[in-house]
Amino acid sequence: MRLGELVIDTTPLRTSPGYRRVFAAQTLTVLTTALTNVGINLHVYQLTGSSVQVGLVSLVFGFALLVGLLSGGVLADRLDRRRLILGTRSVVAVILAGLAINAAMPHPALAVVYLAAVLAGSINGLGGSALMAVVPSLVEAKQLAAAGALFTVTSQFGAMIGPTVAGFIAAGPGVATCFAIDAGGYILGVVLMWSIPPLRSEHKPQHPLRSLAEGFRFVRHNQVVAGLLLIDVWAMVFAMPYALFPQLAEQVFHGGPSTVGLLYTAPAVGAFFGALASGWIGRARHSGRALIASVLVWGLAIIGFGLSGQLWLGLMCLAIAGIGDTTSEILRRALLQHYTPDELQGRVSSLWLAQATTGPAVGNAEAGLAARLFGSAGAIVGGGLICVFGVCLVAVTMPRLRRASLQGEQWPSQPSTA
Repeated sequence: MRLGELVIDTTPLRTSPGYRRVFAAQTLTVLTTALTNVGINLHVYQLTGSSVQVGLVSLVFGFALLVGLLSGGVLADRLDRRRLILGTRSVVAVILAGLAINAAMPHPALAVVYLAAVLAGSINGLGGSALMAVVPSLVEAKQLAAAGALFTVTSQFGAMIGPTVAGFIAAGPGVATCFAIDAGGYILGVVLMWSIPPLRSEHKPQHPLRSLAEGFRFVRHNQVVAGLLLIDVWAMVFAMPYALFPQLAEQVFHGGPSTVGLLYTAPAVGAFFGALASGWIGRARHSGRALIASVLVWGLAIIGFGLSGQLWLGLMCLAIAGIGDTTSEILRRALLQHYTPDELQGRVSSLWLAQATTGPAVGNAEAGLAARLFGSAGAIVGGGLICVFGVCLVAVTMPRLRRASLQGEQWPSQPSTA
């Protein structure tokens, strides 16, 4: 493989005007949303002085997002996805503007923050499934991995620089400015995507619950899609170490807040550079095997992190884990879109996004409980071992996932159960 083939593939940006507009809007939103993610936590803590309240607001937002994603998957397969995206983003911009106005008042109301969390979470969820579902309609099938990699680069870039920028803005003009900038980002995103063509699914309308059940049945009977969702469960639920970083920084690495920051930054740095070197993914013939290998890299790197004992080695292991994670994400997104028919893209995307939302939260809770029983390092090593075992189990029992390829046929007419 030549060096040039490792560099991220930008073909979707060059060949698809529609994807180019969606990418520009999504890049902008990722950067501005990072301001709100940090700003809302600072704002709630400033109002209440309670970390419990900060956690409750995040919990409310997460639950509303989950409900919105599942509902949005049904709507994305019944309505014009373009209208759904533009409409939900316009509403979120209004909500963020209201949040900015409340934060700028002499006595901000905490109730407004909770209301905004409910509304923004649910409305963002409604549009999120549609946004993911439109990509296969805007790019060629062979470009799905490249399209996903480009999205991943922007999300990881936002994860690296967003919190720092948000901290400077919050310390200067204040958190209200963070919310106002995010509102402006959503509005500009609507303008950018206004000219993309109507994207209506061929799905025949039916009762929402029956429609959602149809999506579940497809996932259950399609071994490739079920396998890529299941393999992520083993990684996110059992090998998610983020909740233990503060404890590890103090007890294992003998550091303070700056060490915690380094631990959180290392996986994002690895993921960013992994996405930049993702050009090979779309050209790989054995996509399913590459997916399995990438999740194994994550699990083994997490084991190495738990055993490291020294900060420099731990950071290196986390960076490698980030590379495995971002490679896995690109492959899972592309394979899911490749093996799902258009009339089911919205609902299947909603299930993927719902898992991506809830999996890390469950994994962090599991890690915290395991750390009380086995210590932080023991919990991380044990979780990594379970992850490796689970990935191997999926690889052995789901041969169609092993044989999956982005260069093969799309969404077989008969669901694969063998």
